Amino acid sequence: MSDSINTSGWDVLDASHEALRQAVRGVPAGGWSLPTPCAGWSVAHVLQHAAGDQIGFASALTGEPGPDFNPFDPSGTIDGDPTALMEDALARSARAWAGVDREAAEVPTPVPPHKMTPESGAAACALDAGVHAWDIAMATGGPSPLTPELARPLLKVAREIVEPLRAWGAYAAELESRPGDDDVATLLRYLGRDPHWTPAAS
Repeated sequence: MSDSINTSGWDVLDASHEALRQAVRGVPAGGWSLPTPCAGWSVAHVLQHAAGDQIGFASALTGEPGPDFNPFDPSGTIDGDPTALMEDALARSARAWAGVDREAAEVPTPVPPHKMTPESGAAACALDAGVHAWDIAMATGGPSPLTPELARPLLKVAREIVEPLRAWGAYAAELESRPGDDDVATLLRYLGRDPHWTPAAS
């Protein structure tokens, strides 16, 4: 990552931010309307949602304004440069997490239980960025941005927070594991995603 990119100092979050950054940069011209693993959502919808969630985490930590739209009801129309939208959101998130006291007992988060240890909170923010990086990459024919090393801490925090969110509709039902699943496939299936999803399946 270049020196001009804000980093949070939390390895899992910085890795997930970079995964989202690379996935967005890989969207081809005209690719924003492509379908994604998120049923009914295009690449533009997913980017808006992912950006809004990063801003939401930052807002919970700093008290600064949150996103000026509902991340769970994105328009699918991006005014301006999509990359600029993403970079602004990632920068706000990274700055917020960089200021967190790692010795604090808990920090506020926008997702249940709304207070988590700093480590779990940063991982929850990373989970959101990482899984949506995968959504965008799969939609646009790119390589998976998730590695086993990244998937393991993301799965750990997913098991802490996803069930209440699933009941609210933020995640689909968990998919049955398959022989040969690696850490990435296990994470994706837990989040209700088919590791072998392709645009043709949408």
